[in-house]
Amino acid sequence: MAEKFIINGGKKLKGEIKVSGAKNAALKIFPAALLSSGTIRVSNVPDIEDCQRAQEILEALGYEVKKINSPVGGADGGDVFDLKPGGKVCVDLPANLVNKFRASMMFVGPLLATCGKVNFPHPGGCVIGAGTRPIDIFLDGFQKMGAKLKISENHYHLEAKKLKGAEIFFPKITVTGTESLMMTATIAEGETILKNCAMEPEIVELAKFLNKIGAKIEGAGTPIIKINGVKKLGDGEYKIMPDRLETGSFAIMAAAVKGSDVLIKNCEPKHLEALWSLFDKIGVNYKLGKNNIRIMPSKNLKATDMMTHEYPGFATDLQPPYVILMTQAKGTSLIYETIYDRRLLYTDLLVQMGANIIMADPHRVIIHGPSKLSGKKLVSPDIRAGIALIIAALAAQGKTEIDNIYQIDRGYEKIDERLKNLGADINRI
Repeated sequence: MAEKFIINGGKKLKGEIKVSGAKNAALKIFPAALLSSGTIRVSNVPDIEDCQRAQEILEALGYEVKKINSPVGGADGGDVFDLKPGGKVCVDLPANLVNKFRASMMFVGPLLATCGKVNFPHPGGCVIGAGTRPIDIFLDGFQKMGAKLKISENHYHLEAKKLKGAEIFFPKITVTGTESLMMTATIAEGETILKNCAMEPEIVELAKFLNKIGAKIEGAGTPIIKINGVKKLGDGEYKIMPDRLETGSFAIMAAAVKGSDVLIKNCEPKHLEALWSLFDKIGVNYKLGKNNIRIMPSKNLKATDMMTHEYPGFATDLQPPYVILMTQAKGTSLIYETIYDRRLLYTDLLVQMGANIIMADPHRVIIHGPSKLSGKKLVSPDIRAGIALIIAALAAQGKTEIDNIYQIDRGYEKIDERLKNLGADINRI
């Protein structure tokens, strides 16, 4: 029987909560290990479903993934792993794992670059990711670098004797596309120039690490990245950065649950400037430290419009928690989701809880607040809507039951245990 959360809402949150290592940084280091001829030690790895799937894929490809006890990661609470080559590397990505999450696509480029070929099915994921987000950007990039593509019954086969540097323009800004082609180009022949790149902090961290083990990458964090290919990459250590999306979710949660006073530790406040700018307008009482944020009780929250945008704009992954905050703010706000077509569908669940939300079109909702939310039986549609439902349940009166929490566990480590430490009445059954 599937697990679910039972939450009794309306209780103030108080205390400290630590931010885990970034899911979106951790998921890229496992495929990056394929480019190295030595051992990669990675620390502060979050204990979440998606990271476990990434480890399983790396092992299925013939790599050794060894969990070790080390003070390096232990201080932050994250896991430490050694990733090292085993025998012969397999070029077939396992369908049973690829179907579970979209980040499996990140293994394709490094395998193609190191082995000269790769076979894989269409990657899966949650409602937002499964089958609806095309992989053309990746395939076009690999072909520009000299790979030959064959497609048969939703299965892909790429082959290239030697990848060559190329000039690649992304028709739309893509984080995983930028990271995938940046990694692939590190051991391609000659210079690769990527244009209209995503600028997320996770991309900068990945580039820093690859440079540390021998890559030649310039411009990460800007729209143009130049990579000069090298023959091979060596071994090294990589500490996963704090998860900015978890940081933002916790900050919004503390602001949305009335009377809460929460100190968020082990984080990087400068990665969330778009959120603090909105907090100023809303009237959230907060204080930024060097690597912590304190959210204190606020008297009157003011409704404020928001539009999602690629980094450094407001992250689409923080849009669902922000919507919950706006249901508790006074006035009318317009939320404009510019990145994903289906990301606002979860708002129907909030209406069931008593929120006053009107869907203007697939990309925009109008929220009238504040609303008194009441507990209901709900099903989590995806990772980010899942954490938003938890926040809504904590802010609501009465009992909420959230099903399909596998989706939440994919992105948030032991979320129920951590929220209990803040005084939340949440149980996993």
